[in-house]
Amino acid sequence: MAIAYLSLGSNKGDRIGYVQQAAGLLGADEKISIVRSSSFYETEPWNMNTQVWFVNAVMEIKTKYSPHELLQVCQRIENQLGRVRKSSNDYEDRTIDIDILFYNEDVINDSDLVIPHKYVHLRAFNLVPMMELNSDFMHPVLNKTISQMHEDLENPEMVFLYGTRVDF
Repeated sequence: MAIAYLSLGSNKGDRIGYVQQAAGLLGADEKISIVRSSSFYETEPWNMNTQVWFVNAVMEIKTKYSPHELLQVCQRIENQLGRVRKSSNDYEDRTIDIDILFYNEDVINDSDLVIPHKYVHLRAFNLVPMMELNSDFMHPVLNKTISQMHEDLENPEMVFLYGTRVDF
């Protein structure tokens, strides 16, 4: 089984509820086993023109899915929870967003899937919850730990503990 780290985020509607529902749907899949989840964090929108803050968490999972199959499962869950994708590449408010941050130490650079996530090293809302789960995880391209990448951030303080955790 592969070890993957998924980022879950919502800034539309019942933000906590959507993250919890997504986690529940992932955990109900027979080819996914949730190892652990970070706390929930409230985070300022990153690179978006919106005033609505996000609730974010990171989950460590074990999966029998290939990276592309896991992407399809994540997108199916996003659709199931009301995520509507526009044709433009602009970021917009969403009920749920599930990103694959890491999949083992694999490096994938396809048109539909980039692993490690291309922005993980720039986003406090990914790195802070990741530090809670595995601060020594080594980025397979940058050869830096999660903690080292967090130290490199320009605004590492832009993440606030929300105080909720999903236990499985």
